[in-house]
Amino acid sequence: MGKKHIVEPSQEEAIKEQEKIDKTVAKEANKTVQTAGAGASSGSGKIYISSTYNNTIITLTNSRGQVLAWKSAGSVGFKGAKKSTSFAASRVAETIATICKKMGIVDRIEVSIKGIGAGRESAVRTLITQGLNVVSIKDVTPIPHNGCRQKKVRRV
Repeated sequence: MGKKHIVEPSQEEAIKEQEKIDKTVAKEANKTVQTAGAGASSGSGKIYISSTYNNTIITLTNSRGQVLAWKSAGSVGFKGAKKSTSFAASRVAETIATICKKMGIVDRIEVSIKGIGAGRESAVRTLITQGLNVVSIKDVTPIPHNGCRQKKVRRV
C-alpha cells in the first residue's frame, strides 16, 4: 500500500469557491424576486426545512402556502457528501434569508422542520441570526405510531 495523499484546498481556492457560491446566490435571488411579483411582499411567510441524511431543502412560502422560492444544498453549490453537513444547511438558510429580505418578508416567519438530518438546528439558528423575526418553530417529522402490520404467526 502506498501513501495516502490528502489534498487540502489552499486559501485562494476556498475564496474562489466562496465567490462562486455567492454569485449563484445573488443571481437566483434576483431571479426569484422578479418572478414573485408585487403580491409577494406581505411581510409574513412560512419557511419549511426538510433535512434528510443526504440533503437540506428549504422552501419559502407566503402566508397562504404558495411557494415563492426554494433552495437546497445542491443548488447552492455543494456536491456529494458535503450536502448533508450542517455548514451546507446554514449556507442554504443564508440564501433564503437574503431572498426574504429582498422580498420584504421579515415581519413574521413561521418555521416548520421535517426530517432527522444534520442541518436542522444550524438552519434555524442561521435564519434567526440573519435578522428574520421567527415567531414559531414546529417539528413536523412524521412518527409512526404502531408501524406496519405484523406477519401472521407461523403454524407448524
